[in-house]
Amino acid sequence: MNQVSESIKGGTYVAYVGTYTHGTSIGIHIYDVDIVAGVMKSRKVVPINNPSHLTVSKNGKFLYSIADEGVEAFRILPDGDLEKINGKPIGGIRGCYVDVDNQNRFLFVGGYHDGRVSMMRLREDGGIEGIADGVFHKGMGRNIAERNSKPHVNCVKLTPVKQNYLCAVDGGLDHVKIYKIDYEAGKLTVADILRCPLDSAPRMICFSPDEEYAYVLCELKNTIEIYKYNCTPNGPKFEFIESVSVMDAKDKASGSGASDLEMSDDGKYLFCSIAGKNAATIYEVNDSEGKLTLVCSNDISGDYPKTLGVFPGGQHFASLNHDSDEITIFQMDFEKKQFLMRTKPLYIETPNCIYIHKLR
Repeated sequence: MNQVSESIKGGTYVAYVGTYTHGTSIGIHIYDVDIVAGVMKSRKVVPINNPSHLTVSKNGKFLYSIADEGVEAFRILPDGDLEKINGKPIGGIRGCYVDVDNQNRFLFVGGYHDGRVSMMRLREDGGIEGIADGVFHKGMGRNIAERNSKPHVNCVKLTPVKQNYLCAVDGGLDHVKIYKIDYEAGKLTVADILRCPLDSAPRMICFSPDEEYAYVLCELKNTIEIYKYNCTPNGPKFEFIESVSVMDAKDKASGSGASDLEMSDDGKYLFCSIAGKNAATIYEVNDSEGKLTLVCSNDISGDYPKTLGVFPGGQHFASLNHDSDEITIFQMDFEKKQFLMRTKPLYIETPNCIYIHKLR
């Protein structure tokens, strides 16, 4: 079984879980997390309308969340509690994904419903100043399904290192649009387009910690597209390596869709959730080639695993099962190539996103 380092063991962690609030839930749930035992204990809920995605600033001082009204900023208190700073509209229909640069200058928002990418200027106190720039994607898909008949920005992710570029993953147009960021002027300019396979519906992108590889999860094709990544003087370059199916051959016609892609903090393992099949698949990452080797794939004991949360150290992961209103937590055993549920599922209505944050 894999081991958790002493520095991680000694930390204090909380998990922030966003939920839809058109039922009985009222916002962001805060959990105390024991990463060694793989236990999450509910503490309180902070009111906010439909926090479907959230993130924490690099300095650990602020949390930013999607809301019906746009985006909202919170101050993270010493015990992990949240204190609202302010909120601002994003200039389009509600967003679905947020990312923030390491120096906390700008918040970037992706819009599924209107295909918009918004760039929001941040204040020194962590609050949101307002819209700096915004771009609507244009074009049409092949109309085989609503999700890829028009622009749908599923994810916005900054490139590693200097973070001079933003990757906007568009599942409707089957591509990742790459924007050059002018931090001084607060502007986005199209620099390149990474074209994914036709009708693949790219959903997520993540980069390896060594900044050498990029992984794109495709929802309709049910694959992980692997690229060699390099930021050259002329901009980021993505060199295709291979495509890995997250489904077994017997599952191809099951109507499933790959839903989330998360990497362990050490970059050794990649975790993928699959809706429809309602499973999680874990891969080992080859350090020298970026290729993936299957470790295991199994049921997550819930319905529609929309998001995964990999615990620091990679010994446990949580599956947020949106349609069965629960979080299931699993312990990894990499030697035996399996994961097992050690605790009872946690009830929570329509969970959407999770961020596990180290307080100290």
